[in-house]
Amino acid sequence: MKQLSIIPVAYTTTIFLIITYVLCILFDFVFPQWSMSKIWETVLPGFSWISWSSFLIGLVGTVGYGVYTAVVFVPIYNFFHKDKLES
Repeated sequence: MKQLSIIPVAYTTTIFLIITYVLCILFDFVFPQWSMSKIWETVLPGFSWISWSSFLIGLVGTVGYGVYTAVVFVPIYNFFHKDKLES
């Protein structure tokens, strides 16, 4: 079994989170009564509902969370699967 590499996992998690973020923003426009804007304002510093600048701030924050997830997850995964990786 091969070790995981941080870069592909970072790309994967980042793209997943960007898609999820954009879908959630679109959901908020389609169903404003179920808006998640308060959650976004809590999770993404600098985000306020909704302008292009806050959308981009949210996008940058989402990319940061994706990269952070990969940087933390990959070494932990590789550490715990060390015995399987050596065989």
